Amino acid sequence: MSAIHPTFNPAPDAQPASGRRLPAVLALAVTAALTVSAFGAADPTTWVLETVWVMLGLPLVILLRKRFPLSGLLCGLLAAHATVLIVGGHYTYAEVPAGDWVRDWFGLERNPYDRFGHLMQGFVPAILVRELLVRTSPLRGSRWLAPLTVCACLAFSAVFEMLEWLAAVTGGQAADAFLATQGDVWDTQWDMFCALIGATCSLLLLSRLHDRALTRLALPAGPA
Repeated sequence: MSAIHPTFNPAPDAQPASGRRLPAVLALAVTAALTVSAFGAADPTTWVLETVWVMLGLPLVILLRKRFPLSGLLCGLLAAHATVLIVGGHYTYAEVPAGDWVRDWFGLERNPYDRFGHLMQGFVPAILVRELLVRTSPLRGSRWLAPLTVCACLAFSAVFEMLEWLAAVTGGQAADAFLATQGDVWDTQWDMFCALIGATCSLLLLSRLHDRALTRLALPAGPA
């Protein structure tokens, strides 16, 4: 098992021009969506709480784009996840219209957008964690790569649930829109279970595609 050096300087021609432009295009699209979502948000406090991850993550990715460029696959997934957060922040998760349509079509008891959001909370971070581990640790090619990736996603989900608990304690009923429990006493457990399913499915479905994306970055690929 060969080690990955912590730093990586891609060759200027490692990716086609279209691939190099993709992160910038996605960053502009996410910024535009975030800006538009602030207008007419159902609950301004919830909008801030839900989109703060985008506000923090996007500048970080931009600042590190030359020192640590992300694969095209990861950039696309992060943009998709940011969109889910932005939509949830604008409407609040319990009131997203698309979730209401799904609820009505399938006769569900609650708006399922929150469940979808927590699936994404596992699905996208799984590729983020995998990329970080493949590129900065000796876990490339290790059987522990996938299990530790899933564990990291579950840990993040648990931290997020504790933040929701803190919001409930400090905000009282004002935090209901952020929590989006919709009367489900098992909402926390469902949220973490959804993150687990999302992370597992992500690794099963995207690991090979992620390896090819890393190859286009001029990086050694992870395990097949």
